[in-house]
Amino acid sequence: MNNKQRTKDKEQEEKLKVEEVIETDQVDQKQLEIDNLKNQLVRALADYQNQNKRFQEERQQIFTAASQNVLENLIPVLDILEKAQSHLKDQGLEMAISQFKKVLSDEGLEEIKPEEHNPFDHEVMEVVESIEGDEKDTVAEVVLNGWKFRDGKVVRFAKVKVFGGK
Repeated sequence: MNNKQRTKDKEQEEKLKVEEVIETDQVDQKQLEIDNLKNQLVRALADYQNQNKRFQEERQQIFTAASQNVLENLIPVLDILEKAQSHLKDQGLEMAISQFKKVLSDEGLEEIKPEEHNPFDHEVMEVVESIEGDEKDTVAEVVLNGWKFRDGKVVRFAKVKVFGGK
């Protein structure tokens, strides 16, 4: 019986070892599944954060474009007020024009004010007429000031007359 008992014990030990190996394989498989799910979760979270960031950037771009569009549409109104002021010479209107320009400046617009006898700058000026003169390619007269955003985007080129030579 002793031999039978030993054989039985050995069989049970082997059976336990096989069960341990099976359990270890199952645990390893479950751990792989857990790791895979964690990876998927990390990727999904990163995708969500990237998409959220893109939405925020797009929203800001839309807001900026809309603001710039409104500001661009206000410039002709300012031109009309300045034209009226050149005829009326009204102190109240002058104050309104100053405030108007301050608001435009606060919102990111800069006035382009070319000066006579300075070189013509094609990046911010547009020639409306070329006249005879000794100072070739210099500003002879400013017809209308221009406007640009601080980032450099020109809203309206300054309209100038330039000397074209003799």
